Amino acid sequence: MSQKNDNFIDKTFTVLADILLKVLPATKEEKKAFSYYRYGMSAQSSGDYAEALENYYEALKLEEDPFDRSYILYNIGLIYGNNGDYSKSLDYYHQALDLNSRLPQALNNIAVIYHYQGTKSSEKKEFEVAQNNFDKAASYWKKAIRLAPNNYIEAQNWLKITGKLSETEIF
Repeated sequence: MSQKNDNFIDKTFTVLADILLKVLPATKEEKKAFSYYRYGMSAQSSGDYAEALENYYEALKLEEDPFDRSYILYNIGLIYGNNGDYSKSLDYYHQALDLNSRLPQALNNIAVIYHYQGTKSSEKKEFEVAQNNFDKAASYWKKAIRLAPNNYIEAQNWLKITGKLSETEIF
């Protein structure tokens, strides 16, 4: 996607978010939490992860709705994953899933991390550790695919090629 399209999407989101904040019946705290979330998303999309995290943490302090909190936690997990802190990333993805078990993108990202760790372990000839991570990746990808069967085609192919998808499992 071009930078021009990215800016258009960001501006469109901002305008829609402003309208929603004005017309939806929400408390002052809810509106403030959403504003922090929106600023966090904007900072994240421009690559300013420190600013994004700051805003997400402020949003978490105010946001009470578990569903909304799950998306804040998910985005925090994305940032830590992008920065290579997979342990923290996994922690935030799991927190998000505890609040909203229907987040296939979190399940997918957990699987991606385990797959990456499995690949790294395999390169180090730590085959038992690698297999354990690949099994975890398979488990999370299966869950993600069950929630979003038309997504994660590469993961579906990997599951088939590696034999981690039994013939009785259909998505």
